[in-house]
Amino acid sequence: MRKITIIGAGQAGLQLGIGLLGQGYAVRIASNRSAEQIGAGRVMSSQSMYDMALAFERELGIAFWDQECPPTDGVHMRAGSGDQLLIDWRGLMCAPGQSVDQRIKMPVWMAEFQRRGGELVIEDAGIPELERYAQTSDLVIVATGKGEIGKLFERDNELSPFDASLRTISLTYVHGMKPREDFSALNISINPGIGELVNFPGMTLSGPCDIINLECIPNGPMDRWHEVKTQEEHLALAVQMIEEYFPWEAERCRNLRLTDDQCTLVGRVTPTVRKPVGYLPSGRTVLGMADVLVLNDPITGQGSNNASKCANVYMQCILDQGEKAFDDQWKNATFARYWDYAQWVAKFTNTHLLPPTEPVLKVLSACGRLPQLAAHFSNAFNDPKMLTPWYYDNEEAERFIASFASQAA
Repeated sequence: MRKITIIGAGQAGLQLGIGLLGQGYAVRIASNRSAEQIGAGRVMSSQSMYDMALAFERELGIAFWDQECPPTDGVHMRAGSGDQLLIDWRGLMCAPGQSVDQRIKMPVWMAEFQRRGGELVIEDAGIPELERYAQTSDLVIVATGKGEIGKLFERDNELSPFDASLRTISLTYVHGMKPREDFSALNISINPGIGELVNFPGMTLSGPCDIINLECIPNGPMDRWHEVKTQEEHLALAVQMIEEYFPWEAERCRNLRLTDDQCTLVGRVTPTVRKPVGYLPSGRTVLGMADVLVLNDPITGQGSNNASKCANVYMQCILDQGEKAFDDQWKNATFARYWDYAQWVAKFTNTHLLPPTEPVLKVLSACGRLPQLAAHFSNAFNDPKMLTPWYYDNEEAERFIASFASQAA
């Protein structure tokens, strides 16, 4: 029986580990926190997930929250400043998305991993532990980039266009948001040159909730989170910013309350692509996955989707390899197979961190008068590859918009 060791008990690591158990592999997962510590800890992400990624969970029998989690049925995109909206459209997704607080999800998955026969080790794995695992495993996969093990993976300068974060990110889980009148949505509001508000429904420790992600351009008027000392101050500042910079959403946010005492987060992410093979002092190598190798800003909500899709790709590559060695050639080819998809996610996300290009403005404006185009764009959050090439090329954008205009005529 082939033995796989995975470092990190998040979306990617646990999904891959549970999948491999079902295929007859011996799997060990090392986590730096126990299920109890995760459940009692601070929120980790916003983790909005869409149909393609959720389908991989369902295939493995670990989509335990389909009946409980409030759905995200569509997208509502708005852009403007003050009371003037330059862009305002909405579109339904082909299938609903969902967001389950990882403080709920990961402990349940950890227990399920053990129930199915996996070995769960609670330790803060560093280089010595990786050396030990590499010596006793057919393959070691690193699914967490924190600490010294993250430094094993070299930055790919050619594929990493930014050397600093482009947003200060504020995350808040709340109760009391006024429901939308039409359908539940991934609400995206853009105040050009200032920042973005992204909001959607979710499920947390205290039940159904709403998740607010404020993306603040560094050193701009929204970049004030250093002033905050308590969660209550965090919520008050979030509401103040929505009132001032996204007034069209203000009415929904006037009776907000925090979901629990650890439901806020502030940080920065530098979008980075890293090379897939990490070299240990002994000369043995390990394979990175998901955010370790392709780290995106959460502005387009792709992190957990990428993790799920990466886990699926890696599982297929492991199965295809059979009894052959997991050598460096295989490791590089496995990442290349994932990058064939992930590159389009990175392009989509990085595009939204920069001032809008001409094709982006044309497409987003046209969505307001062409409902079928708006629906098509809404489903690109499920699969950003759908945006290529028309979202990034002016002539292709005009051609694509014209195709929808002819349908509407």
